[in-house]
Amino acid sequence: MIFGRSHIIACTLTLLLAPGALLADQQPDPELREILREAAGAAASFDDRFDAVVWLTDMSTRLARQVRDDDERMKILTLVHSEASRAGLEPELVLAVIEVESNFDRYAVSVAGALGLMQVMPFWRNEIGRPGDNLIHAETNLRYGCTILKFYLDKEKGDLRKALGRYNGSLGQRAYPNLVIDKLTKKWFQS
Repeated sequence: MIFGRSHIIACTLTLLLAPGALLADQQPDPELREILREAAGAAASFDDRFDAVVWLTDMSTRLARQVRDDDERMKILTLVHSEASRAGLEPELVLAVIEVESNFDRYAVSVAGALGLMQVMPFWRNEIGRPGDNLIHAETNLRYGCTILKFYLDKEKGDLRKALGRYNGSLGQRAYPNLVIDKLTKKWFQS
């Protein structure tokens, strides 16, 4: 791959569930609540300018169909890289999740009320004491979404399918994880 680092190789069909969604009898995870609270306040990104140019150029080409405006596309890619890196995720994985969740529509609202690029459930704002956070705002949405996804990836000890199932609220079902992994391997991680 471009950076030489190891990569995770591993639509929402469950339309009523979304990232961070809870089943009727569940309460928000207190550990995730604290992690989100800390994340809602921090940022970092590329270590090397050359790597930045190469990655942004490559990913911009792949994203051009969905986000036609060059400035908007670069903003999204820069934010994705920054927030994914901050959370300890591969940016390409985050791009695959966004493609499946919202197809890069930062104004997307699901039937369950999930918002933005990563389709984050709004109840998290109150859970972490930040009711004024705007989940349509790309930086905020990516901060929440990346933090939630990383939490589930850690909770599932690196099992990407299970982590994606938790993120989508469809743990135990394969449709959503398969969609994301398909996008990841066929579009975002292609050589």
